Amino acid sequence: MSISVTRDAILALDLSPVQAALTPEGEAGRPVAPEPVTFDLQFPRSPDDPRELSEVPEVRLWFIRLDATYPWLPLYLDWGQELPRYVAMLVPHQFSPREGIQFNPEALDIWVMHRMFTLDRWMKAQGQAGRPKLQQMAKVLGYDLEDSLFDLLGSGI
Repeated sequence: MSISVTRDAILALDLSPVQAALTPEGEAGRPVAPEPVTFDLQFPRSPDDPRELSEVPEVRLWFIRLDATYPWLPLYLDWGQELPRYVAMLVPHQFSPREGIQFNPEALDIWVMHRMFTLDRWMKAQGQAGRPKLQQMAKVLGYDLEDSLFDLLGSGI
């Protein structure tokens, strides 16, 4: 599912395109995301603007609001295409045309661990077994998380 987000929505920090896409018509309660979710960002820039979208402050701010509102959304993103771009909106990085996105390692460490803690708790509250899915998501970002991390989370430590 591709969610189209206009420049006006980004500038107004308007998440209604996401809300509309994630909430099945006529259903109340927690939004549900079909898999996989991608974003079609319609944020035109001048031809002489060399920045990637993840370097545009207005776009990054919209994604920060999105992430704060839907912290579980990374679980439902297209991990091959959208997850790295999503994380780039939230984590400092550099972009190389040859090597792609190069995240600040410490910032990525913090984001991944924060996300694992948040999503582990959220998935347990939903009655879902999250460990394998969370480990897969972390692996896409270059992390091989041990079962012992999740054992600690389950023990209340």
